[in-house]
Amino acid sequence: MAGRLDGKRIAILATDGVEQVELTGPRDAVTAEGARTELVSISDGRIQAMNGDIEPADTFAVDRTAAQASASDYDALLMPGGTVNGDKLRVDTDVRVFVQEVFRAGTPVGVICHGPWTLIDAGLAKGRTLTSYPSLWTDLRNAGATVVDEEVVTDDGLVSSRGPADLSAFCAKVVEEFAEGAHQVHDEGATV
Repeated sequence: MAGRLDGKRIAILATDGVEQVELTGPRDAVTAEGARTELVSISDGRIQAMNGDIEPADTFAVDRTAAQASASDYDALLMPGGTVNGDKLRVDTDVRVFVQEVFRAGTPVGVICHGPWTLIDAGLAKGRTLTSYPSLWTDLRNAGATVVDEEVVTDDGLVSSRGPADLSAFCAKVVEEFAEGAHQVHDEGATV
């Protein structure tokens, strides 16, 4: 039986400190529908996932660095959270450039928990409606986003959720949006 994401290639953008369940839950949901995933990170090697931001979990092999990645290589992007993960990704120039390319291409994106920090620093939050972990809400509003307190929010191909408690709704919506494909291009003049 064919999956809804057969033939789709999905990047998962993460580094050390990623919340493990926010990486594995969406990854498993898209691969169950036939997608292939690649872990894109700041550097080669392995990344250390965490449970609840403080307990070391598993490590995951990096497939490609953000400097090596191109938006044209992927049909969708997943951005899991984790406080340390989000904080490290948001300040990396190659990560910001890659995410900007993905948005310019109209590629669907799923972002959860602390993942939206990277959208802020990449200049991509302005004018968007999304949710995140509550501690980011002020940052998102200050960046020009409309923040709502819902388990899953969709804004023209951008799917967002607050955290691990929302994973079931997030994964279902990500599969739905990723199956639909490309969306309208939003270019708010993002700069690095």
